Amino acid sequence: MNLEIFKKYNKPGPRYTSYPPATFFKSGFTPRQYIEQIVQSNNDKPQNLSFYVHIPFCPRLCHFCGCNTGISQKEEVIRRYVDAVITEIENVAKHLDKSRKVSQIHWGGGTPNSINLNYVEEIMAVFQKHFQFIENPEIAMECHPAYLEYKDIDRLQATGFNRLSLGVQDFDEEVLRLVNRAPSKHPVKELVQYLKQKGFRGVNLDLIYGLPGQTKESFARNIEKTIEVSPDRLATFSYAHVPWVKAAQKILEKRGLPTPDQKLEMFETGHRLLTDAGYVAIGMDHYAKADDDLTKALHNKTLHRNFQGYATRETTGQVYGFGSSSITQLYGGYIQNVKTSAQYVKEIEKHGLAPDKAYLMKENDLVVRQVIAEVMCNGLVDFDEIGQQFGKTAEEVKKITEFSPEKLNEFLQDQLISIDGNRIQVHREGFFIVRNIAMAFDPLLKTTEAMYSKTI
Repeated sequence: MNLEIFKKYNKPGPRYTSYPPATFFKSGFTPRQYIEQIVQSNNDKPQNLSFYVHIPFCPRLCHFCGCNTGISQKEEVIRRYVDAVITEIENVAKHLDKSRKVSQIHWGGGTPNSINLNYVEEIMAVFQKHFQFIENPEIAMECHPAYLEYKDIDRLQATGFNRLSLGVQDFDEEVLRLVNRAPSKHPVKELVQYLKQKGFRGVNLDLIYGLPGQTKESFARNIEKTIEVSPDRLATFSYAHVPWVKAAQKILEKRGLPTPDQKLEMFETGHRLLTDAGYVAIGMDHYAKADDDLTKALHNKTLHRNFQGYATRETTGQVYGFGSSSITQLYGGYIQNVKTSAQYVKEIEKHGLAPDKAYLMKENDLVVRQVIAEVMCNGLVDFDEIGQQFGKTAEEVKKITEFSPEKLNEFLQDQLISIDGNRIQVHREGFFIVRNIAMAFDPLLKTTEAMYSKTI
């Protein structure tokens, strides 16, 4: 791995969890407009339903966090929030075609496993009352291991969950202290073993590199411990320092952040150790074992990506988000709920829905989104194939994306991609800077002054 190459491309850019990115969403979207989009989505692809539930409560706040969350509230506040989520689900369900099946439910936050699991069971029961499920849906939750008991795993399994992601972030308790994060209550290896014994699949660990107190050597120890724990999947996220968005991150500046070069060394070390141990790099930031569904999807060029991460085409659905700040990702557009939990509850109690921002897709946006999704997920752009999907020629697709070979010259010279006619292939090394490559197909990038985290 040539670190000089990565230094060259380590520039700010979108993460492309959506296209256009959330920086393009506009305020003022109404419940009536939202219902129109829900109804229209019944006629769009994919037909599967994917649901996201946002729990914006944490027992304590990590200084690195960029999520929409706050300190856990009194029980009556959480009860009122859960009631609002249930109301929102009921109101959205009225407008969804009941022949459509659920392929994915994802719980995020915040810390979803820190609230009383009775609430989780209540919300899951609403989904089960209204909808049918595919044969092997993915029912997942992001969990903080500091608040995870073995009995909680049993209850989650009984409720229908079959995949958990453990937010370890770092095994070093001193690093966790510096970022105000509690360590795992039980040994992570034993938690993962128990999850596998209970039949959970795709068990994931999250690590972050670029935090105060971390070095190349300490991050190597993190990876070695992770390999020993042997999760099915792993995400190694680069800490995104955006204090203009999250003021609490300024605390980390005082505690000493690693330099960009040190972060790159951590990234390189982690990648080398994981791939040597048999893990396969999946798109950006993620790894999976060779027999995992994500790895199979990567090899079959059927990998997909949304705000919840990477998924297979089988579990991919249009995403309907519930809770404060949650984002609904439909074929025809994106709708984001109001940000704060208090305002969300008020909007639901008054209007039954709580949309705030939205972006409705134009025809050209759909084409660009497909191109960027193929780059980000499968490392391949076939202008002929994408043109056929939209009834256009390859040249028309190139025009819509404002593609020019000159935009890819540097990537070609650095042997990160190859071009064969109307087909562009991202090499394995190119996936390390895949956000940069995707930016070459984004005609909207030049129209915004939004600030983004760096690409590596």
